[in-house]
Amino acid sequence: MNRDQIIETTKRFLSEEFEVSTEKIIPENNLQQTLELDSLDYVDLVVVIEENFGFKPTAEDFKTVITFEDFYQLVEQKLAELA
Repeated sequence: MNRDQIIETTKRFLSEEFEVSTEKIIPENNLQQTLELDSLDYVDLVVVIEENFGFKPTAEDFKTVITFEDFYQLVEQKLAELA
């Protein structure tokens, strides 16, 4: 899966799961603020990541994720590790 596919897949499932406009899901925006995530929402986020990308991120993985760009990089890294 290339970067454009990761971004499009991410926009689709995040907009559906967290009811946010895809226009707000841009690389420089803060992931937690844009999606209005609380601790329980992170559980939902882990589930949709696993369903869409085939890996289960840990709490440790999210420590460096602030923006959507950080999220895309995490997904790229994890998918590369699986390959």
